[in-house]
Amino acid sequence: MAESESGADKSEQPTEKRLRESREKGQIARSRELNTLAILLAGTGGLLATGGSLADVLLQIMRANFSLPREVLLNDQAMILWLAASAKMAFEALLPLFFTLLIASIVGPIALGGWLFSVEALQPKFSRMNPLAGLKRMFSAKALAELLKALAKFSVVLLVALLVLSSDRDDLLAMAQEPLEMAILHSVQVVGWSALWMSCGIILIAAVDVPFQLWDNKQKLMMTKQEVRDEYKDSEGKPEVKQRVRQMQREMAERRMMAAVPQADVVITNPTHFAVALKYDPAKGSAPVLLAKGGDFLALKIREIAQEHQVMLLESPALARSVYYSTELDQEIPAGLYLAVAQVLAYVYQLKQFKTGKGKRPAPLPDLPIPADLRRDE
Repeated sequence: MAESESGADKSEQPTEKRLRESREKGQIARSRELNTLAILLAGTGGLLATGGSLADVLLQIMRANFSLPREVLLNDQAMILWLAASAKMAFEALLPLFFTLLIASIVGPIALGGWLFSVEALQPKFSRMNPLAGLKRMFSAKALAELLKALAKFSVVLLVALLVLSSDRDDLLAMAQEPLEMAILHSVQVVGWSALWMSCGIILIAAVDVPFQLWDNKQKLMMTKQEVRDEYKDSEGKPEVKQRVRQMQREMAERRMMAAVPQADVVITNPTHFAVALKYDPAKGSAPVLLAKGGDFLALKIREIAQEHQVMLLESPALARSVYYSTELDQEIPAGLYLAVAQVLAYVYQLKQFKTGKGKRPAPLPDLPIPADLRRDE
């Protein structure tokens, strides 16, 4: 189990934020052995694929340079041109091999960890210049692992090389008896296959190193329980800050709600514990909308504002409780309360007509029809 510098156990898996930050810093799993293996396999494979053409070009260069005319040997400028022509032929012959090695040098590193370009990883870190830190890294467990890998790599490559040389001994001895052109072609073939087999020996090292690098990188990213809690606080916000934000949101909502009370058609009360302000606008919707609601102190404020702006107050405890618990601000009342609220609005309209002398006094409101599933008792 990994331990932090403070001694706390790193028992928690890395979070998405930790993984994202590690990639931004360039801290991802990389395997040098995998990179080396990719380059060696690409190089030896390319050598085997292009070995015949390389040998032909080499023979042409040798024939041309070992049979120079006398006038070329005595002319400095001609010698330079001859050398440039030979170099051009060699470069063109080696270009496919160089291109294969270039592709391998790109694919090898990104095969483990993917493509990553980190500006932060390129920045100089003066902490690495600390001699004490350097000595600590030299005698760390990772340094010991690298030493063991180097010894294992040397041993495997040496063993494979001895086996290859032993199997190719007859071919190597036979080259001395072959004509020059055939010996060059034969040597390229032997060197290519020998290098390929020795490169395959690195597969064993890479097969061990890749899982180790993945495990080691994961151990570095493991987190303590306190680190997880601190990260959660940083991402979600501190509790006192979140509480203050919620308080400010409630205050803003209350101010908007109080500002909407004067627009209501009626305020239905409990009479003291609850108050709800309703408005019905046939042009905007098919049902009344809840403009404001509150309990206790907020209910008192709603009643006071309604009285200041001459909004009708009506006591109906059952309906007030039902609307309060079933409807959110700026939302239409539920369908089950349509009939009860319609009777209230009709009563309010008739009462306003009576007060202006345009009608007779309405009869008292009967018991309002409130469905059982919307009824809320104290």
